[in-house]
Amino acid sequence: MESAISARDRVGVQDFLLLENYNSEAAFIENLRRRYREGLIYTYIGSVLVSVNPYRELEIYSKQNMERHRGVNFYEISPHIFALANNSYRALRTERRDQCILLSGESGAGKTEASKKILQYYTHICPTRNNTHTIRERLLQSNPVLEAFGNAKTLRNDNSSRFGKYMDIQFDYKGAPIGGHILNYLLEKSRVAHQNHGERNFHIFYQLLEGGEEPLLKRLGLEKTNPQHYHYLVKGKCPRVSSINDKNGWKVVRNALTIIGFNEDEIQLMEIVAIVLHLGNIQFDINRCRECTLFFFSQQLLGVDGSVLKEALTHKKIVAKGEEVISQYPSALSARDSLAKAIYGRAFTWLVQKLNQSLAFKVCFYFLKCSSIIGLLDVYGFEVFQHNSFEQFCINYCNEKLQQLFVELTLKSEQEDYETEGVGWERVEYFNNKIICDLVEEKHKGIIAVLDEECLRRGDASDITFLEKLEDSLGGHAHFVTHKMANGKIRKAIGREEFRLVHYAGEVNYNVSGFLDKNNDLLCRHLKEVLCQSGNHIVSQCFHADELMDQRRPETAATEFKLSLAKLMEILMSKEPLYVRCIKPNDAKQPGGFDEVLVRHQVKYLGLMEYLRVRRAGFAYRRNFEVFLERYKSLCPDTWPNWRGTLPEGVATLVKHLNYKPEEYKLGRSKIFIRFPRTLFVTEDALEAKKQTIVIVIQSWWRGVKGRRKAMHRRQAADTIRKYERFCIMFIKGFILRNEPRCPDNEYFLDHVRFSFLMKVKRNLPKSLLDKSWPRPPPSLTELEQKVVASAIFGGQKDCYPQSVPKLFVATRLGNIHNFSVENLLVYSFIFQYGVPVIKYDRHGFRARMRQLLLTTSSAVLVQEAKIKQRIDYGTLLGISVSSLSDGFFVLHIPTTDSKQKGDLVLQCDYVIEAVTKLAIMADKIHNVNISQDSIRFAIARGKEGVIDFTSGSDLRVVKTKNGHLSVVRITHLLIKKYRAEECFG
Repeated sequence: MESAISARDRVGVQDFLLLENYNSEAAFIENLRRRYREGLIYTYIGSVLVSVNPYRELEIYSKQNMERHRGVNFYEISPHIFALANNSYRALRTERRDQCILLSGESGAGKTEASKKILQYYTHICPTRNNTHTIRERLLQSNPVLEAFGNAKTLRNDNSSRFGKYMDIQFDYKGAPIGGHILNYLLEKSRVAHQNHGERNFHIFYQLLEGGEEPLLKRLGLEKTNPQHYHYLVKGKCPRVSSINDKNGWKVVRNALTIIGFNEDEIQLMEIVAIVLHLGNIQFDINRCRECTLFFFSQQLLGVDGSVLKEALTHKKIVAKGEEVISQYPSALSARDSLAKAIYGRAFTWLVQKLNQSLAFKVCFYFLKCSSIIGLLDVYGFEVFQHNSFEQFCINYCNEKLQQLFVELTLKSEQEDYETEGVGWERVEYFNNKIICDLVEEKHKGIIAVLDEECLRRGDASDITFLEKLEDSLGGHAHFVTHKMANGKIRKAIGREEFRLVHYAGEVNYNVSGFLDKNNDLLCRHLKEVLCQSGNHIVSQCFHADELMDQRRPETAATEFKLSLAKLMEILMSKEPLYVRCIKPNDAKQPGGFDEVLVRHQVKYLGLMEYLRVRRAGFAYRRNFEVFLERYKSLCPDTWPNWRGTLPEGVATLVKHLNYKPEEYKLGRSKIFIRFPRTLFVTEDALEAKKQTIVIVIQSWWRGVKGRRKAMHRRQAADTIRKYERFCIMFIKGFILRNEPRCPDNEYFLDHVRFSFLMKVKRNLPKSLLDKSWPRPPPSLTELEQKVVASAIFGGQKDCYPQSVPKLFVATRLGNIHNFSVENLLVYSFIFQYGVPVIKYDRHGFRARMRQLLLTTSSAVLVQEAKIKQRIDYGTLLGISVSSLSDGFFVLHIPTTDSKQKGDLVLQCDYVIEAVTKLAIMADKIHNVNISQDSIRFAIARGKEGVIDFTSGSDLRVVKTKNGHLSVVRITHLLIKKYRAEECFG
């Protein structure tokens, strides 16, 4: 392991934590110089990456190098921007926590290029899904589009970002990029109308003029000529550079717009660029200030009437007490410039919104819910020019906020982490720039609050009165000074219209000239009205008529910027940050040049030495017990595969097995702290070696699971086949015995036939009331016809009828019970159609006797053990009487004149509905079934009459009463429901 570390650090040290003299700033800078001269532009400070701009192309960003960093541990190979990007991606996948990468440094330090390399790495190494290829391309191509419209050449940087950009890259649960979102901050709109000496306007103006096709330029009213012919492109008096870069840039932008999906809006986007160029060339007559020369194409591209535009550019409209007052502009050129800046600024915001629509994730909510995010922050770097205005003030304020975030999340939070966890260590002092942030943004007292107050104040408010208010409010502050407040040499270095702020990055003088106008950033109402009527597609979307109706004063530019920065800080605080600290090696942009004074200044204000001292005094690595144990538990037999005890005990057991020395680590209350990177290297190497064993164990376990599942599936399949086989045999046997009486061998088939017939009836219901046809049932379902008759007789009249509906009517209920033998009846030379056990009650004493009732084709026969006791011909049967209750009594009425009969038969049967229905059908006495409510009278021999009284009660009783009646007490269906309810609810 030691040899591997030595090989890594063959040129200087690759991690400043391993620097022997880590307290020496000179040793720090010398290590940077040695590595930079060897083309090694990246160096670590723990997890922070320090990047030095090489000002040349290096062969370290190839696809092969991307593959080399895929899935590799952060410290395993040389420092690289790909290693940091991969570390963030791995943390996203393993810990499922959103990440963000913050790129900081002054203008020209290489932040934009670093962000593009990170984006290229993600689009190459992340897994691919069917619908993610387009998103990958659009994520990549969003950069050249934003650079064309938002970047410009400055004295410090040929491709300086003149706006702040934060991009979220969205990944699905598999780690594939599926979308993105861009937030833009404070575009430097003033550059549209004015550039400092030696600087250029935004790239897109030069790219369109140098690379635009002739038909396009003709349509836009532009000529492929020297950009110096356009007023807005000559303010900076920048010498003309080679047009090749602009031509190539135009090709890149056109290709990017096509990939992103700007096919329909591309021309209209170029119209905005042309509108701004044409506005800049409008010249006003000095002697007749009301007249101006408007280019035809400006009117045509804006889609407004020329006279209306002329009026709006030379006169302003003021609404006072409901009345409109139109007055002449003091300077029509200012109105023109305000119009150009407003159109370009809002068009840039529209462009970002259009990009977000193109990058938006459009699949299902589930993937959205399971997605994770890596954010990339690339904002303008700290700027100090000879003339610093409102724009530099906002840019440097933004850098102050980012430095404060770095302090809060690294220096301050790290030391507080040791105190919270109870880990002893020596505290390191550092500069906390919160005092400067408060100086700028504090409510009622800060510079922004004073600026807003002066902008809103009625009267003769001016930039000078603003400066005087600052002196009154902030006089005596350690980080604020003006010419009036300064003494000695300092006063000579500060102009009378300037104030100086002592930033974390150094002292900067700001000229207050233009502060109020730029902070108000308001477009004249008259010009807004004109733009709201524009026929240009993009302009009409950027200027809404609702603005004219809103009486509230919009937020000032500084307050709006402050609020957006506060929201950005909330976003960054919610994610786990990684830092890239970019350093500019020289001001000449020369490869190999290393200005020690310039580098020392950046090292100081980036807080690199303080961070190095904090990390060296503390611990290089820390993790929650749960995360550490989950990652490395496989290295200890006692913690693998699961630790059942508490987390601190599990971590202690693990580090003891790994042979950690006491000076190498500390256990806090909820975290483990590892002091040296070497310790982590050894642990990671052991984990990589252990993975092979773990893979074998998992593979064997999985093979066992698959084998058991396969065997279980086979058993299930065999059971299914056996069940199907039994079903087929049963069905075939049932078909063979379909015409036999119902029995276990054919009951399934008969049920199937019954179901099929009923479904056929359901699907072929009569179409009209006159249609009395009925599908003919199969022979095995003749009982259905009997069910219909039973419904006609008993439906709604006898309490036990509903319980009989689901029960099938069968051919016999006898079998071999009650010592009954069917063969014995053959002696009597008749075959019965139905048989059922009954209880016969004597006519006088009402004694109960077991009998069998047989129904033949011509008569009903009462049998006792194959001996005929009584026979009733259907022709002599007068009728049948039953009660309305749920008892089984029924009476067969017989003529008293028949000497062969002894009177009516009183019978009781458990299947009274079935027996009476079959008897009524066979005797053709369907209409002779009488259902009595209270009692049934029946005839006894010699003209006597008996009575059966039916009453409701709690249980069944059959007794002879004193008056000679037979009393039957039977519970009704209503009582049944009542008793069941009482049982349920107590």
